Amino acid sequence: MTNSTALRAGRREWTAFVVLLLPLLLVSMDVSVLYFAIPAISRELDPSSTQQLWIFDIYAFALAGLLITMGSLGDRIGRRRLLLIGATAFGTASVGAAYAQSAEMLIAARALLGIGGATLMPSTMALVRNMFHDDKQRGRAIGIWSGAMAGGIALGSVMSGVMLDHFWWGSVFLINVPAMLLLLILVPVLVPEFKDPAPGRFDLLSVPLSMGAVLPVVYGLKEIAAEGFSLAKALCIAAGMAVGALFVRRQRSRTDAMISRELFRDRVFGSGIALNTIAAFAMMGSAYFTTQYLQSVLGMGTMEAALWSLAPSLAVGAAAPTAAAVGQKTDRAFVIAAGFLIAAVGFALLTLTGTDSLWVLLAGAAVIGCGIVTVMALISDLALASAPAEKAGSAASLLETGQEFGGALGMAVLGSIGTAVYRADLTDSAPQGVPAGALATVRETLGGATAVAGQLPGKLGDSVLGAAREAFTHGMQLASLGAGVLLVGAAVLAGVLLRGVTGAPPQTPNATFGRMSSNAGRVE
Repeated sequence: MTNSTALRAGRREWTAFVVLLLPLLLVSMDVSVLYFAIPAISRELDPSSTQQLWIFDIYAFALAGLLITMGSLGDRIGRRRLLLIGATAFGTASVGAAYAQSAEMLIAARALLGIGGATLMPSTMALVRNMFHDDKQRGRAIGIWSGAMAGGIALGSVMSGVMLDHFWWGSVFLINVPAMLLLLILVPVLVPEFKDPAPGRFDLLSVPLSMGAVLPVVYGLKEIAAEGFSLAKALCIAAGMAVGALFVRRQRSRTDAMISRELFRDRVFGSGIALNTIAAFAMMGSAYFTTQYLQSVLGMGTMEAALWSLAPSLAVGAAAPTAAAVGQKTDRAFVIAAGFLIAAVGFALLTLTGTDSLWVLLAGAAVIGCGIVTVMALISDLALASAPAEKAGSAASLLETGQEFGGALGMAVLGSIGTAVYRADLTDSAPQGVPAGALATVRETLGGATAVAGQLPGKLGDSVLGAAREAFTHGMQLASLGAGVLLVGAAVLAGVLLRGVTGAPPQTPNATFGRMSSNAGRVE
């Protein structure tokens, strides 16, 4: 048997991989699972407007803030062990959320869900890196992993709507419980343990520093996307960046740093983080507009909009493994650059939308998704392959933290462009006869304009709604133009930074990073 053949994953590894997709799907679904449930939660628990925002946002904040910590922790205590701990926390928090008796209890449960999610995401990606030593097989697995993550977000809102048609609001959280129980049963049987054989001490001070760097920036960017720019939000972002500088300085000065300096000495890994962040910028920036367009411009209900959004997601799910296969046969830099250019074409399609352009919007969203998931799948594979196997957890957490930053930045920047155009258009073309107070609401957001239009008589309400929809669509067009130009630049950057890069050679497993033996759960 040749060394190459010995390194190829067999049926057991692929079965274990399917099991590892379970937590990935659930974590990504929980991003969108509240889209339908929040009205029922509001009736039952009567949260304040601030509490309602925290019910939505605390999950993403906890997840983003702890990714780096959990990735490093998994390298030290074992990725499988951390996965099992996280699955237990995620399942327990899901039960707590389902049966919450107050808004405060639900916020706490959602925070615990985010903490659990922060353990699951880097653990699953790192385990894929460690289980698949063959370059082609690993690329295919990470391609499927990327497609499942993208599809889970769209699936979450649909599953939520289906569950709420038949059960109470808490049922949207109980979806997680049987899957986590299955995970707890199968992972010890199928998935081997991997960890750094010489991890050094765990730097406790780096934990609050990493959270203090990530959370203020993500929070500030999300608030800018939701409510517009303000000095307070800018100061929040600046504070996070200052703490981030302290975090980086600490990592450089310690031998037992949470983030190994060795990772960023590799050109491929550093380039991959940057390009992956740009890809997330485009993905979430486009989602900011497409979801609002379906509901507020085309007037769809939430369930109808969620079902239509599945169509692009299906295309994205198919594109990821296909891109991985193409990347094995073609220069990686070329395929990644092509992915950015494909996404730029998708944004070009969005510049052609009118106020009744469902099929143009869906086509644009599908093309954007296919291009971006191509980039993410190949970059994730390259970045993980370039990192030492014992640092796979840290590498995975940095990739995912970059995605969180990029997504928040995309919504903030592209959303701000769209909002500025929207307000400028309505300043110039608002219908006559609208009361001053109502007109201020109309100019604030499309949602506000829709509410005001419903309260105005006949043709005046129709005129207000029509003008607001035109203004929103114009804002989406110009923001899409800017995003498309950025992606063309990213394609050039990818071609330069990754020129000549091929897949990493298979790494021979050692005593810590090995193939599974015939004895379940053991590593040879």
